[in-house]
Amino acid sequence: MKLLSDILYKVRLEEVVGSTHMAITSVEFDSRKVKKGSLFVATIGTAVDGHSYIQKAIELGAIAIVCEHIPEQRDENVSYVKVTDSGYALGVIACNFYDNPSEKLKLVGVTGTNGKTTTVTLLFNLFKAMGYSVGLLSTVQNKINNTVIPSTHTTPDALSLNALLHEMVEQSCEFVFMEVSSHAVVQNRIAGISFAGGVFSNITHDHLDYHKTFDEYIRAKKRFFDLLPNSAFALVNKDDKNGLVMMQNTRAKKNTYALQTVADFKCRIIENHLNGLLLNIDNQELWVKLIGTFNAYNVLAVYATAILLKQDKTNILTSLSNLNSVEGRFQYVKSPNGVIGIVDYAHTPDALKNVLETIKDIRTGNEQVITLVGCGGDRDSAKRPVMAAIACEYSNRVILTSDNPRSEDPEEILNQMQKGINPVDAKKTLRISDRREAIKTACSLSNKGDIILIAGKGHEKYQEIKGVKHDFDDLEILKETIKTLGI
Repeated sequence: MKLLSDILYKVRLEEVVGSTHMAITSVEFDSRKVKKGSLFVATIGTAVDGHSYIQKAIELGAIAIVCEHIPEQRDENVSYVKVTDSGYALGVIACNFYDNPSEKLKLVGVTGTNGKTTTVTLLFNLFKAMGYSVGLLSTVQNKINNTVIPSTHTTPDALSLNALLHEMVEQSCEFVFMEVSSHAVVQNRIAGISFAGGVFSNITHDHLDYHKTFDEYIRAKKRFFDLLPNSAFALVNKDDKNGLVMMQNTRAKKNTYALQTVADFKCRIIENHLNGLLLNIDNQELWVKLIGTFNAYNVLAVYATAILLKQDKTNILTSLSNLNSVEGRFQYVKSPNGVIGIVDYAHTPDALKNVLETIKDIRTGNEQVITLVGCGGDRDSAKRPVMAAIACEYSNRVILTSDNPRSEDPEEILNQMQKGINPVDAKKTLRISDRREAIKTACSLSNKGDIILIAGKGHEKYQEIKGVKHDFDDLEILKETIKTLGI
């Protein structure tokens, strides 16, 4: 239990009605979770306004309410705290309730359109290999050393985030690496969090269903760097034209990395094979088991981050060379007949282009590239025709299929994707909304040595249709199909 006055530390208060000298048992922003002694924070979400549930929270036992509008009818046994922004207040309150765990950790946030999951996972594995107790917060999973905690969002809500960070402190973690989504920044999920560093990978077309414009999306990413303290470092990809934009107002120590331009941390690709990359990083050759130019950027970001966290250069390079690729990121299987099947999470135009360019770099030139691609429902629809066009540009055959249609009609999603395909490319394009059947068809079309790319879902173990998540694993279905067809 904590006193309300302690929980409100650093929260910008406008008005307080009632006592702040009361013991709080829990903090909740979901009224259904309220119990006796809870503090309920009425946040205003995209679909629900928590102010509508204040009375319900009180009936369930809430003894204090944080809100932007104090109700006209008040309970004399309840304290009401008015703030300008209850979402921001929730972040600060969550930090205080869990004893500000981020201040006791070296927490590094990674943001950008592509590469976040790979970068934080490689950092987690690197520091674990170097003997540290480490935490991970990612799209795929959250981890405290060897303990896996299921992940539901790229960045958890403020309460869940601080609860996880608190547990990491309890488990003696020293370093924590987390993905920071643009949604998390805008929705104040990281409000009050203390970062030791921030990393920017790149920014391309995505999430415009939420941010509305590309400029707004850039500002959301930039705000993360604006919030970094002068004790932190900011590391950005200088090859991305918006990299330096991210650092314009930051108080953090500025650092850059690049493959193509002059930067603080430089890398050059010497060899790029299906088995891995031979790189030159800071005049030191390094072989890694990851594939493609986009992974060269990820590896360089990991190396630079480790250096900025005061780690030994030789130890970093040695440990990096032993790391494996991340689940659902350019994972491949080779059939007995030499067909190569690749599963990748690429669900943005730039990510899809990067993967297909990597395939172009490693192919001999005689193989067919068969690309299976879909676009998620209830998400940015503007990228659908763009992704279909990119698939056609780099592939011999294209199959348009379902990703996670969610509440949308799969056929309508395919109609929108098809608008990006010109009449010439239409001849090499199929549309099969059943994803399992699409994978089977892609395998049936292949010959010895051909490359099949199954894009969009990567690590996901489900397909969401009409609000129901069905078991679906691209990699396992690919393996099963290869075996069944005997290709």
